[in-house]
Amino acid sequence: MTKYSLKNKYLLLLLLLVAINKAHADSGYKLWLEYNKITYQRASAVYRQQLRYLIFPAASDQLKAARGELLKGLDGMLSILPGDAKTITDGQTLVIGTRQSLKSLSIVVPDTIGSEGYLIKTAFIHQKKYTIITANTDVAVLYGVFNFLKLIQTNQPISNLNIADHPRIMYRVLDHWDNLNRTVERGYAGSSIWNWHKLPGIIDQRYIDYARANASVGINGSVINNVNADALILSPQYLTKIQALANVFRVYGIKIYLSVKFSSPVELGGLKTADPLDAAVKKWWADKADEIYRYIPDFGGFLVKANSEGQPGPQTYGRTHADGANMLADALAPHHGIVMWRAFVYDNNVPDDRSKQAYNEFKPFDGKFKDNVIIQVKNGPIDFQPREPFHPLFGAMPNTALMMEFQLTQEYLGFSTHLVYEAPLFAECLQSDTYTQGKGSTVSRVIKGDFNKKLITGMAGVANIGSDLNWCGHPFAQANWYAFGRMAWNPDQSPAAIADDWLKMTFTNNTVFVSPVKKLMLQSRENTVNYMTPLGLHHIMGVSTHYGPGPWVDNAGRPDWNATYYHKADSAGIGFNRTGTGSNALEQYAPQVNAHWGNLQTCPDEYLLWFHHLRWTYKMRSGRSLWDEMVHHYYQGADSVKQMGLTWDKMQGKIDAERFTEVKQLMQTQLAEATTWRDACVLYFQTFSKMPIGAGYPKPAHPLSYYKDMKFYYVPGIGGNNYMTN
Repeated sequence: MTKYSLKNKYLLLLLLLVAINKAHADSGYKLWLEYNKITYQRASAVYRQQLRYLIFPAASDQLKAARGELLKGLDGMLSILPGDAKTITDGQTLVIGTRQSLKSLSIVVPDTIGSEGYLIKTAFIHQKKYTIITANTDVAVLYGVFNFLKLIQTNQPISNLNIADHPRIMYRVLDHWDNLNRTVERGYAGSSIWNWHKLPGIIDQRYIDYARANASVGINGSVINNVNADALILSPQYLTKIQALANVFRVYGIKIYLSVKFSSPVELGGLKTADPLDAAVKKWWADKADEIYRYIPDFGGFLVKANSEGQPGPQTYGRTHADGANMLADALAPHHGIVMWRAFVYDNNVPDDRSKQAYNEFKPFDGKFKDNVIIQVKNGPIDFQPREPFHPLFGAMPNTALMMEFQLTQEYLGFSTHLVYEAPLFAECLQSDTYTQGKGSTVSRVIKGDFNKKLITGMAGVANIGSDLNWCGHPFAQANWYAFGRMAWNPDQSPAAIADDWLKMTFTNNTVFVSPVKKLMLQSRENTVNYMTPLGLHHIMGVSTHYGPGPWVDNAGRPDWNATYYHKADSAGIGFNRTGTGSNALEQYAPQVNAHWGNLQTCPDEYLLWFHHLRWTYKMRSGRSLWDEMVHHYYQGADSVKQMGLTWDKMQGKIDAERFTEVKQLMQTQLAEATTWRDACVLYFQTFSKMPIGAGYPKPAHPLSYYKDMKFYYVPGIGGNNYMTN
């Protein structure tokens, strides 16, 4: 063999190895719908035996999508495509269809499943064993199929099933803060996935896969544009494009909603006013609604941000939030659309605690909103902070529909470089007891409408999705999208169970991987709170960008944009006094909650500085001084990130190399940024406490001036208004 041919042989071998490596690489694009091949032979054999054949009449587009998903999943996991059959007498084992299409089987379907629930049941028919997936509607069959596939993905037994499930929330919606120029406000995963220039003619496969992913967790709505809306979204030019997206989403049971600018009648319609009580304005909105529904017959409705952060609204014309929301509700009512009216309002000219303003503006209008209006309330009273107490509006408006708003995009949680599993944050809020209807009146029960069955219900999540190949920037950020869908379907689901499913569906069923990484995920949010905002501190991030620490910010243009407004550190102590001797924000909560958080003996450490201003030497439950406790939390937070990295290092070889390496590098970045947060905050607050950092802690690498002088250029996610927080 010549030297030349030998060289070629080695080159071919190298190319083959590269090809093999690429074949096993994983970009994360498939999300939790990986449908990885089941390698455990016994389990694979059992599934194969139980899934030999398929009866699945699929006439509608939704049922065809469900059937296609089922075949895709089964072939991917088991390398089988169950055969078709026309009757149930030939030994087929999997029967799927609507209740109507399977009526000859006389299957008893619980009334509780409604129009979106499903039944997965093992039954004996003519002395043969079948697995039946059925529901009252086509889209519910799709949900049932996804859940059935999840059972196999997570290695659950399917030989004796009796699952009847239904969503507890009606409107389960992703809110995209995407602009028409494809930037994404507070978006950290690339540009917008909506390629407006190519619509309506070109339907990207990503739109279909986006819809599939949402349907797989029961999300049934998508607001596709920024709440800081551009009036152009309502123009015919864009309605044609939106129609094309709606046609894709409809197949997967997803309705499109639009964020609308309240001044659209002026900016787009040429009117001189947008006064909601003006007859011409009412007509303009009614005509616009009629026009939208001609393009999109199943259009969901409007999301509105009004009279907040410079956005126009009814108060611009001396009217109320109820006046504005009800006017839009009347326009949508003939088409069964809804109005999601955001309660995120605060005014620099109101000389009161910012955390009180939404309650003060909306509470007086309880019962004044139309039946198709739902007030969208952030989980906490400030703005998606790493930790906040639940918003006082929950439970305070028993005659008004309230919609939970969580933020999946990590605006205050390290963007897309920090691993933060948000389900514990969601659960912490949802399981908080408001006491507004007595003990057990949890936020979850309030938003499910348990105390007023006449109300519509909803949950919204601010999307963390962008054009990055893996959708969310960080592989583990996908878990927040997944968890939101699961908890919007059922707000009482366990974060641990959700994490377990997501890891198995996304990576592997190997318990050597799943067990330690699930533990890591469940601890990750608390780690972040510790190195950013421990003990109830909040809103101390960098100005404008919200990137990195900025507890020293005091020149942001208005008081309630400054970090110093919130922590109120001085030589005497630190914390925002919201008790009766301070802003009295606690008065907005039920007496039991007020008493619990207002009393230093019962207020949890987690909310201590949210509600109290305390001296630096205040003795904590741990026996440490407040200063030493704060230092302890900051250092514990950063050290926990280091421990996360060590745990992850042990996962090498247990998943694909591509995602292992990506997460490893991200964890190294997170550790560096957590250390910066720790050092900057400890040094800054030390200028007030005048107390030493404990001898057991490593000293910060730089002086405070270094951290104050740090600049970050072209930070992603900044909108047109650098101080806008949405």
